[in-house]
Amino acid sequence: MAGHPVRIPSADRLQLADAALTGGDRGLLLVVVLVAVAALVVAVVLVRQVLAADEGTDSMRSIAAAVQEGANAYLARQLRTLAVFAALVFFLLMLLPADGVGQRVGRSVFFLLGAGFSAATGYIGMWLAVRSNVRVAAAAREATPAEGEPARDPADVSHRAMRIAFRTGGVVGMFTVGLGLLGAAAVVLVYAADAPKVLEGFGLGAALIAMFMRVGGGIFTKAADVGADLVGKVERGIPEDDPRNAATIADNVGDNVGDCAGMAADLFESYAVTLVAALILGTAAFGDAGLAFPLLVPAIGVVTAVVGIFAVAPRRADRSGMTAVNRGFFVSALISLVLVAVVAFAYLPSDFGELEGVTDPAVAGHDGDPRVLALVAVAIGIVLAALIQQLTGYFTEPGRRPVRDIGRTSLTGPATVVLSGVFVGLESAVYTALLIALGVYGAFLLGGTSVVLALFAVALAGTGLLTTVGVIVAMDTFGPVCDNAQGIAEMSGDVRGAGAQVLTDLDAVGNTTKAITKGIAIATAVLAATALFGSYRDAIADAVADVGARADEMGLSLDISQPNNLVGLLLGVCVVFLFSGLAINAVSRSAGSVVFEVRRQFRERPGIMDYTEKPEYGRVVDICTKDALRELTTPGLLAVMAPIAVGFALGVGALGSFLAGAIGAGTLMAVFLANSGGAWDNAKKLVEDGWYGGKGSEAHAATVIGDTVGDPFKDTAGPSINPLLKVMNLVALLIAPAVVQLGHGDDAGVGVRLAIAFLALAVVVGAVRFSKRRGIAVGDGSGEDDGSSGRASASGPPGPKGPPGSPEPGAPVPAP
Repeated sequence: MAGHPVRIPSADRLQLADAALTGGDRGLLLVVVLVAVAALVVAVVLVRQVLAADEGTDSMRSIAAAVQEGANAYLARQLRTLAVFAALVFFLLMLLPADGVGQRVGRSVFFLLGAGFSAATGYIGMWLAVRSNVRVAAAAREATPAEGEPARDPADVSHRAMRIAFRTGGVVGMFTVGLGLLGAAAVVLVYAADAPKVLEGFGLGAALIAMFMRVGGGIFTKAADVGADLVGKVERGIPEDDPRNAATIADNVGDNVGDCAGMAADLFESYAVTLVAALILGTAAFGDAGLAFPLLVPAIGVVTAVVGIFAVAPRRADRSGMTAVNRGFFVSALISLVLVAVVAFAYLPSDFGELEGVTDPAVAGHDGDPRVLALVAVAIGIVLAALIQQLTGYFTEPGRRPVRDIGRTSLTGPATVVLSGVFVGLESAVYTALLIALGVYGAFLLGGTSVVLALFAVALAGTGLLTTVGVIVAMDTFGPVCDNAQGIAEMSGDVRGAGAQVLTDLDAVGNTTKAITKGIAIATAVLAATALFGSYRDAIADAVADVGARADEMGLSLDISQPNNLVGLLLGVCVVFLFSGLAINAVSRSAGSVVFEVRRQFRERPGIMDYTEKPEYGRVVDICTKDALRELTTPGLLAVMAPIAVGFALGVGALGSFLAGAIGAGTLMAVFLANSGGAWDNAKKLVEDGWYGGKGSEAHAATVIGDTVGDPFKDTAGPSINPLLKVMNLVALLIAPAVVQLGHGDDAGVGVRLAIAFLALAVVVGAVRFSKRRGIAVGDGSGEDDGSSGRASASGPPGPKGPPGSPEPGAPVPAP
């Protein structure tokens, strides 16, 4: 680390000590707290509206009850596992350097609060989703009621079903913004100028738990989904949610623990970490106002989110359900922009020299109007969210050319479907990354010659994006609720004809909204990571001052011509690729176990196919639960330990380059995985709707295979990269002072540094080796449990490919 000079002009260092919470600002923060509480009250009102809807037939209610039981059991086991990990991190944070005992205790306590809020958001999302899906199915049933019951106009039915599903998402959105804003405001009220340091713990707690919930839930849901599709749709030629498939209940459970609980926690941590970054930089850039203004912007977002959620009211003139969703989003965004302008011009002074508590000469002497800077930065975030929404919709909506092109390639087989989907994902990743890069650079230019102002402008762009988070979360939860509703309808057999088509159309809209939210989530990750990168830079400068050395002798140079920094950058890219690969391979292993279990049941229970025997749904749920909880450990350890190994082995400059590499690779990888998966899924729905051959055709089998490839892409690995970037940035921010102290302070020692790095590396290597040693499930066809967590036995020669009567490899797939 030593020997590589750094130039950190003292004027660019963040100076937090002079920022203070004035009486007026404290009053504004109390208003912010009230707004956060109001969001929770609105959530309760929406819950009552959703639960007031009819639950449908007895068969539908019994299926929904089974899904609820499986989801509750999995999430309870997952949270017990994560509680142990959270307790360990709580004590580890106490060991890291801080300015006094109060900061250390506060950082650890608010780490637990952030983790608890993240887990609570995920649990609430799951709890309501498993109760809403049956109500959406029941609403759709009114289009094709039982004999003797009156039928309703399918358009009216579709609108009512969509309203129930979207307001379910609105509940999760309100809890996300309410708890995120409440936690951040509480830290600022209690700690004032010390709040940024304590908020690092709050953000880490939210990001860490979200990453584990996202990875674990993603493994569960996609293992069940892939296993169900490969055996049911490809081998047996039965519909996706046919009750004869033993994996159907697990598939529906997975939608809730992965897409609802996992993604809700993920979006909460995006909200929390973006606020953390804005508040850390705000105290340096705007002084006293920097402790309040970054919270006023998302408080406005709470109000406009309520408007946006209720604005998603479908109309007869709408081209599709996406038209109503887009209307709610843009209404919310436009109102947010107007209100932010009002607050900025009413609260901020017209000159940077008038900002109280700013001691940085570059900020105080900056030309321009802080009100304009704040407004334009927030506007960049709002516009960025809108552009990503439209771009992602283009690449994933069923009626758009990219998805139609994938559907057309199904006529030539699975390989061309996969290749076409990969192209769509790669191309869309380039355009999305360019949009995000332009947004970051545009915000950065607002700071002029002041790096601090430039970074704060980037953070404000992130808060601008947060003003739409309430609607974005609602859009995300809407997807799995519609997916589950379709599953319950098909399994019960009580929703047919026009009612079934209503659910199919809503599910296709849900696939697009899920892809959009993942694109916006990665945009928040990049904005937050860029802002945190500036905070990391300053943490090094502060640590340099603490050990009494000159900044230009410390080795914080991000010049990648230096070998250690270039290596750090490459390692950051490697971690993103390895993390993604581990998540995808975990789905592959667990899905293999599901395939063998479902085949076993078809073989040993021939009455399943003629409905005289009932599948053992619980066995597949158990397999997915055990595998998901076991497999989430390795990616989690990689995210936490990799920055520690790089920082203590190669130095703070290399660690900064490591973060830069991870941000760049993570942005492209996340969008590629999310959009290719969403496009494959909707291409499958095009074929199922009668395009290019329809259900049961060879084209259908080809798109099903493409969809199973895309499942772990879009719902496991892709969205998990978002919290991965935040976790690694926050870990780097927290360990930076220790890296400097052990490298150049009174306690400096190469041996200690290398020992820590070696231990972290050993943990990563050991976890990866342990994960790979389990291998991909291979069975002998007997279906006998070998005692290893529900996996089919790997001993003996390969058995038959499927149950009696299943098609041989290469044989045409029978029509359902």
